[in-house]
Amino acid sequence: MSKPSTYREAGVDIDEASRLIELIKPMVKTTRRSEVVTDIGGFGALFRLDITRYKKPLLVASTDGVGTKLKVAFWANRHETVGIDLVAMSVNDLVVQGAEPLFFLDYYATGRLRADEAAKVISGIAEGCRIAGCALIGGETAELPGFYASNEYELAGFAVGVVEEDEVIDGRHVKPGDVVLGLASSGLHSNGYSLARKILFDQLGLGPDSSIPDLGRTVAEELLRPTRIYVKSCLAMARTGHLKALAHITGGGFFDNIPRVLPENAAVVIRRGSFPIPPIFRFLAEQGPVEEREMFRTFNMGIGMVLVAAPEHVEELRMAAAATGEDLMEIGRIVPTEGASYVMIE
Repeated sequence: MSKPSTYREAGVDIDEASRLIELIKPMVKTTRRSEVVTDIGGFGALFRLDITRYKKPLLVASTDGVGTKLKVAFWANRHETVGIDLVAMSVNDLVVQGAEPLFFLDYYATGRLRADEAAKVISGIAEGCRIAGCALIGGETAELPGFYASNEYELAGFAVGVVEEDEVIDGRHVKPGDVVLGLASSGLHSNGYSLARKILFDQLGLGPDSSIPDLGRTVAEELLRPTRIYVKSCLAMARTGHLKALAHITGGGFFDNIPRVLPENAAVVIRRGSFPIPPIFRFLAEQGPVEEREMFRTFNMGIGMVLVAAPEHVEELRMAAAATGEDLMEIGRIVPTEGASYVMIE
């Protein structure tokens, strides 16, 4: 008689999944908000929304991933920061509408579960939630042998926030004469990695520990710098009541993201030299080579969040940003247009 088959022999280790839950429980507790009702491990997470705090609350939801930046994490065997990226990509999208992130859930799928490695990823997710002020209330860990490579994983994140209906930031009041402002990025964030990897790895033949003198760090150190989370600074500025529009500069760069928050009668002119372009972007442009328009359409070029406000309110917004440790830069202006909105660099 043949030996009975087991789930573990098929590639799924339930015991390792249980060990992961025990490893991450202390991390999850550090993100807890008072509205959280349940601990992780249940079939669903309960969150008590205190509706007495709001007059007409709107829930805002967002989901995103980290993209091929994960390839760099696999390649360098460094997994501590991609979880921060995962949180950042969703909560930064929430805050552009003036929403405060409330809670976050993650999806971690892999060909072979390694609890210690997965715990490193989730420690980054917990850190991102702490920075954003939201609770990590649950998630899913899927071990899928034969679907993903045994040494790789995929990440997805899901965030929910809340904003008063009459405080939604939607760009409808943007008009010619308004000022375009920017908050600095930390580098590539989580976009454009397919092009960056093509240049750095395929064309230049660099490895994770290769040093780039112009950057003062290794390739892995540069590419794995986590995406900045702008929640606290943007909420502080939103409370002034003077933010007309916010745009998170992700995939599509300046040209695709800024028009998403503008009315049809408004276009943006970005002023060259109005903000510092980090060395990694100059390096990629030179080594690619990559033309300027392609750079601004693929990468954030040093600006992770764009804001629009009336000129008379810029100083108040700058003070609100400074109180959270941010330097608000004036990078352009709104000009009239007769057709659809667009972005121009001059």
